[in-house]
Amino acid sequence: MDVILADTGALVALLDRSDHLHNWALGHFKALRPPLFTCEAVLAEAWHLLGEAPPSRTALARLHREGILDVRFDFQSEAPVVWRLLEKYRDVPMDLADACLVRMSELFPRSHVWTTDSDFRVYRRMGRQAIPRIAPF
Repeated sequence: MDVILADTGALVALLDRSDHLHNWALGHFKALRPPLFTCEAVLAEAWHLLGEAPPSRTALARLHREGILDVRFDFQSEAPVVWRLLEKYRDVPMDLADACLVRMSELFPRSHVWTTDSDFRVYRRMGRQAIPRIAPF
């Protein structure tokens, strides 16, 4: 089974109707089969970015509570790899959420990252493999 890894930008675009990529995100979201896997760092970023839109924050919490978003990442056990990725891509720059998702793409080899972040064209899993993505570009 293919796994979808949800990134911050796609979630924000989905939940914030004023986002210029909202229609793109909504269309893809309707076609994706839950659960969408993610990490705590993505949820924290999305929560922060949705701060100007409180109903969107409520919707984010509901997606997690209902199991549509499933946190499937143990930062403590994956921290050494995540820190190495952050160092490797410091010039991109890579943030913590991106590093966690790159690591998740390694842990779930049949995964695609649902993202609006063009940096996922640069990131590589296992050092050299392009990460399959669902992106508007």
